[in-house]
Amino acid sequence: MKKEKIIVTSALPYANGPIHLGHLSGAYLPADIFVRYKRLTNTDIIYVCGSDEHGVPITITAEKEKVTPQDIIDRYHGSNKAAFEKFGMSFDIYSRTSIPTHHATAKEFFKSYYEQGILSEKKTMQFFDEKAGMFLPDRYVEGTCPKCGFEEARSDECEKCGDLYDPSELINPKSKISGATPELKETSHWYFPLGKYQERLKEFITSADKKFNWKSNVVQYCKGWFNDGLKDRAVTRDLDWGVKVPLESSESKVLYVWFEAVLGYISATKELFKQRGNEDEWKEYWQGENTRYIAFIGKDNIVFHTIIFPAMLMAWNDASNEKYIMPENVPANEFLNFEGKKFSKSRGWGIDVEQFLEIFPPDSLRYTLAANLPENKDTDFFWKEFQAKNNSELADILGNFINRTFIFASKHFDEKVPARGELEKIDEDMLVQLADAPRKIGKLIERYKIKDAVFEMMSLARDGNKYFNDSEPWVSVKTNKERTATTVNICLQTISTLAEVFAPVIPFSSEKIFKMLNIKIADWNDSGKREFEVGHQLNKSEILFSKIEDKTIDEEIVKWSNPTNHEVEVEEEKLPESTFEDFLKVELKVAEIISAENVKKSKKLLKLQVKIGKTERQVVAGIAQSYEPENLVGKKVVMVANLKTAKLFGIESQGMILAIEDENGKLNIVEVASSLKSGLKVS
Repeated sequence: MKKEKIIVTSALPYANGPIHLGHLSGAYLPADIFVRYKRLTNTDIIYVCGSDEHGVPITITAEKEKVTPQDIIDRYHGSNKAAFEKFGMSFDIYSRTSIPTHHATAKEFFKSYYEQGILSEKKTMQFFDEKAGMFLPDRYVEGTCPKCGFEEARSDECEKCGDLYDPSELINPKSKISGATPELKETSHWYFPLGKYQERLKEFITSADKKFNWKSNVVQYCKGWFNDGLKDRAVTRDLDWGVKVPLESSESKVLYVWFEAVLGYISATKELFKQRGNEDEWKEYWQGENTRYIAFIGKDNIVFHTIIFPAMLMAWNDASNEKYIMPENVPANEFLNFEGKKFSKSRGWGIDVEQFLEIFPPDSLRYTLAANLPENKDTDFFWKEFQAKNNSELADILGNFINRTFIFASKHFDEKVPARGELEKIDEDMLVQLADAPRKIGKLIERYKIKDAVFEMMSLARDGNKYFNDSEPWVSVKTNKERTATTVNICLQTISTLAEVFAPVIPFSSEKIFKMLNIKIADWNDSGKREFEVGHQLNKSEILFSKIEDKTIDEEIVKWSNPTNHEVEVEEEKLPESTFEDFLKVELKVAEIISAENVKKSKKLLKLQVKIGKTERQVVAGIAQSYEPENLVGKKVVMVANLKTAKLFGIESQGMILAIEDENGKLNIVEVASSLKSGLKVS
């Protein structure tokens, strides 16, 4: 029987800006910890990633900087690759989607679907900017999401609620090129029949969940898509930058980035084995019967890796003898926020990895993020918590235990491992813990419970400190040196075990510990049981974790979190001008909320019944995360009374309630005095 192989992928980041801490917690650090652990178990595993270098985010950045898209991708591919390396990411390859291998792979998939008759050419309406003289891809258009009311939604997808819709459904669309209202014009595109694979996808996900215990957030997200019904998706677009459509009739079009980017995992694997001198070996990982495929992503990429990519693989497999494997698991993480708010490049809110690592060591960041991964819900990065994790846990618990053990070994045993004497119960209990810890921690990592595994790692360091304290070697050394020798021997074995189990999380520090112990890392299965030879020579110890001073953290808080960063951005933002006549078209009136209830399947929307004078209206408002429905009844608010009726989550909304978003992202409705009558005009 052939040996099992595993291929691990992390979502391809756009090469249009620097990697920030939110990226690390979502798709990269959890995968790296898993891969490093599996390598220690002697597993045949490869870890594939790379830059996503096509699509509108690249062209938008290029236009802003007045350079070519190639300039942008070359810059950020290089800088992001360097940042990942400095952080300790252990990719087997960090490729890019601009390479010929990727273009050829993407075209091969398209041609296969085309020749099978899977794709259909459809005439469609797409936004066209008359001023710019061009069709507008989705990211060049912003408007209000027809489902959740988010006012910065793209033309075909809302990044806030994740809904996909036809561009014609977008409310109040605006061109990001000229600021004008674009018109819908006819063009033609090739479509992939996603709905055709719905039942097979449901069966695939149900089976995989049952067998491999998928995360509930991933399964529920997929069910939401199935409930809405999968629809045909365009696989081409009108754009100059990207993989050219391999048809003479469509030479002016490129493959849609959602279609070709996921194929970057396959093309990167091809490139890896081309570099290794065995071009066909990639097939053993993507088409082998004994291969497991695990895709680490953030929650914003769930649909592409659980529905779209599997459907694409199904379509290929239907017509080919060389069948691709399906993902065994897609352990998607939620979002990491920064000091209570979502990371945002445009608002200057967040921390770039490269700049962070110019000041702080990578292992302190890796440990802090790993101990606080957003595995089941959104979490936050706080500067003070980072300082506490470094000082109170890495330095005071792990570092302190290692340091005090080496001091005793150096001072009393000439930097050599002393022999054990007769074991007492306290020694036997510690040895049992050492033997059990790798098994317990490994089991958690296998189940993608990285945060729990990290907790167990630090708990073992706490147990080591407790064993040292309870053994009181500073007392026994005066009266019973054999007893002290036993304590130091077992403490050194504990340090060896800690270096092993912590290696996937803090690899740089673990490497230093192994150097201090004068040993090499062992197979994970032997960790915890490996005993030192008596007289084994130790190397000089060093301080592994320096404490971070309050002054340093306070400086970083001011540097990265100062609200003035956001205020400057807002002041410099160019807003489209409105005339007084435009303003007069908006009719604001006092409205009284007479009932309020949550909208099913939405975390953000409330359905309100309001009274304006003698008439009643229904309004859908995105304030559910800021207000409980019962607390709104009776409030007098300001409402846009002549707004065109829209549908949100299939519910008619006949107006808009005015609200103010504070610095923490909370919405505060604009209230008026309760003595004012509903229906009064606001001017």
